[in-house]
Amino acid sequence: MQEIINDIDVNQYLPEAISWATNILLAIVILLVGLWVANKVRNTIIKISKKHDKLDDTLFRFLGSVARYIVMAFVLIAVLNRFGVQTASIVALLGAASLAVGLALQGAMSNLAAGVMLLIFRPYKAGDFIEAAGRFGNVTEIDLFTTILQTFDNQQIIVPNSQIWGDQIINHSHYKVRGVDMHFGIAYDENIDAARKVIMDVINNHPHILKDPAPFVEVETLNDSSVDFLVRPFCEGEHYFSILYSVPEQIKKALDENNIEIPFPHRKVIVVNEDK
Repeated sequence: MQEIINDIDVNQYLPEAISWATNILLAIVILLVGLWVANKVRNTIIKISKKHDKLDDTLFRFLGSVARYIVMAFVLIAVLNRFGVQTASIVALLGAASLAVGLALQGAMSNLAAGVMLLIFRPYKAGDFIEAAGRFGNVTEIDLFTTILQTFDNQQIIVPNSQIWGDQIINHSHYKVRGVDMHFGIAYDENIDAARKVIMDVINNHPHILKDPAPFVEVETLNDSSVDFLVRPFCEGEHYFSILYSVPEQIKKALDENNIEIPFPHRKVIVVNEDK
């Protein structure tokens, strides 16, 4: 009699045990396959950046990680579904949680979005001198949230990417050859051709100024008390600031040596003697 009862109990729970064992086995298979697919997707996205030098590796590593987490999220939902868990409510809960996190991190998300755009379009790269968000410096690092600049006096400036992407960006290192604009004024009584020759002699003797493109030295403006020259020599980008801060002094000394007057504002004072 006891053996009959035991057979009945085994026959009653055996299908359920087999079902659970099957679900556990399938869940393990789904997890293993899902993990393999997630890693494969991530590695494929990263390899895309390695095949193309112009694509940023940081961005594609981030996108690869995001793709991996998305695949694993679907794998987790499929596993829970095998055990009869209502996944619709879980998806709704995850959606609500994502919305709450997105609202809480709105500023960070805007920096992230701007960082993605900067890494895709690459208006500048590490090593470039840029002017952006009211700051100027050498780009030392670009990540998904910030751009780090180093100033001439060795200050580190960390600028949020959203401030850079939403504003004008001037990349001083984009072109290999740069023109250096400078302005010099001479008195109206001086000879323009003589002044131009003095300026050209300084430019032609400078070791870092290129002969091609040819330097531009012409009268730009006739001011109230001076004739103003626009002087634009060309140089390699690495010598831009050296020329900008050395040539004006050299031209000033050359003009003085040739007795060419550089005018400065004068004020005429008339004294009236009312005692007479």
